[in-house]
Amino acid sequence: MFFICFSCTNEKVDTYSPTPSALQIPQLFGDKIINPVIPFDNPQTVEGIALGKKLFFDPILSADNSQACADCHKPENAFTDPDRFSDGINGTLGTRNSMPLFNLAWNYDEAFFWDGRAFSLEHQAFNPVTDPIEMASTWPEVEQKLQDHSEYPTLFNQAFGTSKIDSSLVTKAIAQFERTLISSNSKFDKYLLGETSLTPQELNGFNVFMDENRGDCFHCHGSENNPLWTDNLFHNNGLDAIITDLGLGEVSGDPADNGKFKSPSLRNLAFTAPYMHDGRFATLDDVIDHYSEGLQDSPTIDPLMKKVAQGGVQLSPQDKADLKAFLLALSDYEFINNPAFKNQ
Repeated sequence: MFFICFSCTNEKVDTYSPTPSALQIPQLFGDKIINPVIPFDNPQTVEGIALGKKLFFDPILSADNSQACADCHKPENAFTDPDRFSDGINGTLGTRNSMPLFNLAWNYDEAFFWDGRAFSLEHQAFNPVTDPIEMASTWPEVEQKLQDHSEYPTLFNQAFGTSKIDSSLVTKAIAQFERTLISSNSKFDKYLLGETSLTPQELNGFNVFMDENRGDCFHCHGSENNPLWTDNLFHNNGLDAIITDLGLGEVSGDPADNGKFKSPSLRNLAFTAPYMHDGRFATLDDVIDHYSEGLQDSPTIDPLMKKVAQGGVQLSPQDKADLKAFLLALSDYEFINNPAFKNQ
């Protein structure tokens, strides 16, 4: 709504007050983890979220108007890309797998990308627009296209009280939409809420996950008391003996960080293949085999990879199958089918 206020100079100033839209915090999250991170200068609003969603699905952000954020972050794949490497507007392939997008408001360390090079969700959105192998545009070009658009100036005015469009407001709107991407309704979530039961295989798989002498997965990937299913920290999980992609080390400049990448959430694994920062594992079975007998030692390997000398935790075939059943029970089918998250 618009209202008129008067300053001490008796000049009329139009001030816009968008409609607040608080995040819908799931019961499990409210019970077990602290409140989400919402920047004081970018509160969630109905108008800002709607604008961010439109921008997320609009290829106008790319140099040739051919590629949107959603092309590398597909709703049906829990906002990741089923291809190992996403291709940019010129068909150029990247070197990392697109990260899934959900529960981003609970990323407490505020470090984004596999290597942690962005310090906030807003800051993260700056990068793909100008990356030469992604959207390959410039912010002045994008701002001008949006400014000349028949709808966007009005939408920005509704969301932020100004029709003058700049990159900061673009990324703020996208971040508002991305914070609404909350996944909290998997079979295991329902089990924790007492709404369903697990199969014996799924229950044993959970026990394998939590057992330091078997799966030993919970240190990096959470537990029933951490429904994010990630610690949001950076680890060298034994992928390579010789590290060529430095990961966090390239950002921090600290050799002790070489080969460390952000722990992804284990939610929605049914939709997010391939796996790891470089998409090297096509299946969940490949991932489990890696931790079971495929660990590679290196100078910066995480101390949590305690059985690297044996190649891994050496799971039995039954424990592998049960662990997989549990991990798939963390997949949220309502999330990938939520119409609020689709371009319609």
